[in-house]
Amino acid sequence: MRLRAVQSVVSIIASHGQVKPHRQRSLAAQARLSRQRIEKIRAAIGATDYLCSGTLYEHLSRCGKAGCRCAEDPAARHGPYYDWGHMQAGKLVRRRLSAAQALLMRQAIANYRKVKKLLRDWETETERLIEAEAPRDP
Repeated sequence: MRLRAVQSVVSIIASHGQVKPHRQRSLAAQARLSRQRIEKIRAAIGATDYLCSGTLYEHLSRCGKAGCRCAEDPAARHGPYYDWGHMQAGKLVRRRLSAAQALLMRQAIANYRKVKKLLRDWETETERLIEAEAPRDP
């Protein structure tokens, strides 16, 4: 009975003192993994070419001429036309794009969303890295 009491006191002291050796290894491994993940994120962000926020709108329109078929037949409408909408200084700005520009803009918007996700992942890994390199005091 007395041996168990001594062992429990020793384990309490050990848990409130310095970090146990097996915990140090796991923290070091966690730090190494976080650094590797951050390097992959950096590489992915660095490889990104086009980057734009906003939304790409594709639409058909009617011209308004009385004799034009587009007024009555939806299949005969003019277009497609491409508009890019994004926020600038707190206001929605729309700009007309050509078909070639729309293809590039679609990729730029997809890249922007991907980079935002990568930045959130980078933040998560940074939190893990800080916790592994400088753990909280018990």
